Amino acid sequence: MRKLTRFGVASGAALGLATLVAPVAAGADGNGGGWSPGGAGHVVFVQTDNTSGNQVVAYDRAANGTLTPKHTYDTGGLGGVLAGSAVDHLASQGSLTYDQRNNLLYAVNAGSNTVSVFSVWGDQLVLRQVVNSGGSFPVSVTVHGNLVYVLNAENGGTVQGYVALFGHLVALPGSGRALGLNAAATPQFTNTPGQVAFTPNGSQLIVTTKANGSAIDVFGVGYFGYLSATPVVNAEPGAVPFGVTFDPAGHLVVAESSSTTPAVATFALSPSGTVTQLDLVPTGKAATCWIAQAGGFLYASNAGSAALSGYQENSANGALSLLGATATDPGTVDAAASADGQFLYVQTGANGIVDEFHVNGNGTLTEVGSVTVPGAAGGEGIVAF
Repeated sequence: MRKLTRFGVASGAALGLATLVAPVAAGADGNGGGWSPGGAGHVVFVQTDNTSGNQVVAYDRAANGTLTPKHTYDTGGLGGVLAGSAVDHLASQGSLTYDQRNNLLYAVNAGSNTVSVFSVWGDQLVLRQVVNSGGSFPVSVTVHGNLVYVLNAENGGTVQGYVALFGHLVALPGSGRALGLNAAATPQFTNTPGQVAFTPNGSQLIVTTKANGSAIDVFGVGYFGYLSATPVVNAEPGAVPFGVTFDPAGHLVVAESSSTTPAVATFALSPSGTVTQLDLVPTGKAATCWIAQAGGFLYASNAGSAALSGYQENSANGALSLLGATATDPGTVDAAASADGQFLYVQTGANGIVDEFHVNGNGTLTEVGSVTVPGAAGGEGIVAF
């Protein structure tokens, strides 16, 4: 395990730009403030990751949770496909991310090494910018306040920082960090990093490395938005940590895609960057990779079993209880819940279908419909309001 260290601001120019994100590291709530599209209607955005031209498709949500297609928007970039992937071409979580504070939607263009920035107005998007991702094959984006970090999956993995400013992303000079993974490890889709995510208070940045190290990397975030020079590497041998979320108490919740015991695990995260496992409950399914919250419950996507595994959690101590499984269309991948937690929308990559579920009071799911997203087979990236 490597010791976490702080990274100083390299120049006066970097200092001037970085002051824009000073409130973030001080604990400002990156999810608060700003206009929410939910106020003008209920919307779901789905990314296609199409290699002929990436797109974001907007759907309006009816009162019963069913979706109706409204608009399709070109991102100005290309989707990408990791070698060996079948239903999950990006093999990541968080490839389409909403920035509530700045009312922006970020979409990765893995095949173009860029990130698209959209303004959001209800179910309408306006493309503001297409910016270089600072590395090769971007797969995940996270935001806290005005600070944005992008995870690039190839060439051993990198993260790159940005400041959101007047509807655009401005690269934070000197903020790039290499993960140092084995770039030659195969198959590629299981050996690239899975997700980048801020902790709820923005003081730490999490990166999952999947089979390539099988670790949870934790960077410290300095006052100006710069990361520690190296992360604390929390090795989880054989666990293959993939998608993450945080419970109301701030515990880290991880979907683990172990080939022997796919599971959902909870962890306490210390200020020093080390994690302590609180609970681990197997899903009983194959290829558990993604994790989403809805209605106070957790739902893990099992790509190899065409199923969701539901969990109830005691966030006070991180204890998990398996509720059972719900069948989906083939290739269960990324998922997102409506803002009120009543509905869960699940991408299924085999045929590019989004399955629509009502979240019942006991955590069970009732399917209310499905939609086929044009050109989205193998695609990942979904945001719901």
